[in-house]
Amino acid sequence: MNANPARPSVPPLTVEVTRGELVECRHTVHAVVVECTGQMVRFWGEVAAPVFPRSAYKPLMALMLLETGAAERYSLSEREIALGCASHGGEPAHVAAVTAWLARLGLEGRALECGADLPIYEPAARALLRSGGAPDPLCHNCSGKHTGFLTVARHLGVETRGYIAPDHPVQVKAREVLEALMDMDLTRVPHGTDGCGFPQYGLPLRTLALGMARLAAPETLGKIRGAAATRINHAIAAEPFYIAGTERLCTELARVTAGRILAKAGAEGVNVAWLPGQGVGVALKVADGAARGRNPALLAVLRQQGLLSAEEWRALAPYASPVIRNAAGREVGLLRVTGMES
Repeated sequence: MNANPARPSVPPLTVEVTRGELVECRHTVHAVVVECTGQMVRFWGEVAAPVFPRSAYKPLMALMLLETGAAERYSLSEREIALGCASHGGEPAHVAAVTAWLARLGLEGRALECGADLPIYEPAARALLRSGGAPDPLCHNCSGKHTGFLTVARHLGVETRGYIAPDHPVQVKAREVLEALMDMDLTRVPHGTDGCGFPQYGLPLRTLALGMARLAAPETLGKIRGAAATRINHAIAAEPFYIAGTERLCTELARVTAGRILAKAGAEGVNVAWLPGQGVGVALKVADGAARGRNPALLAVLRQQGLLSAEEWRALAPYASPVIRNAAGREVGLLRVTGMES
């Protein structure tokens, strides 16, 4: 990543949680906006310390699907490419699409090594349990990403078992893609294991944002990787439901902006966004890992940068300033972001 001149310390953002007239809780948020050149446009808080991106960099890993020729060989649709980048809600349409994709590979749900889980979309989870169903790998929010890696393994003719191991050929290829996009040797950063079993790499927020900015600038990536980035961006814009699902910001942001701004959330308060054609990436981390803070913070950053129209901001208001309701449905508080003026 290009070096930046020394900058003055900038306070982090804060997501305030109100209840009545009192601020009941505050979540600290570190955030950065980066151009595909590596130049930081704006930052708040600490953006050089490593964080685990969790699911936020799935779209970068999915580049391997296109670059290896696996997507072409197995005739992947835009819907399936979006699922390969997704943390889906486990809704029936998500599960059906993953099941059909696996069948085309000659595989079943038991080939997935993400572990069994209930859908993260609560109505889908309740419906599954009412019908006598149980946690299942197909319902796991990462089952699309895992199916993508199995697709690459099939295409390369390598063993599918153990594809989540760091030294498996598909994981090595994915790591090489990440290293190229982010100008970083991932063997020299903190390592961990994600909730779905995949390797995790500790990255500075500014480096994560750089990767997203380069995904947003396919023309800078060369013919093969640039074509792959273009296809991923188009797939998410064309099939926004399959990047997340019902009542999810990743889906709604792509839908409301007609694909002008794309986003991908990660666990423990991570969020990223990128603007295809503009070469801009955003990355943030809620310091205490609170998921409820990541959407208001991301939208506040996008608005501060002039990237959302007034109409788009109104359409996304439920995610920008979520209302807190009690068990009776009465509004008792809300979330709001402070510190944007810094």
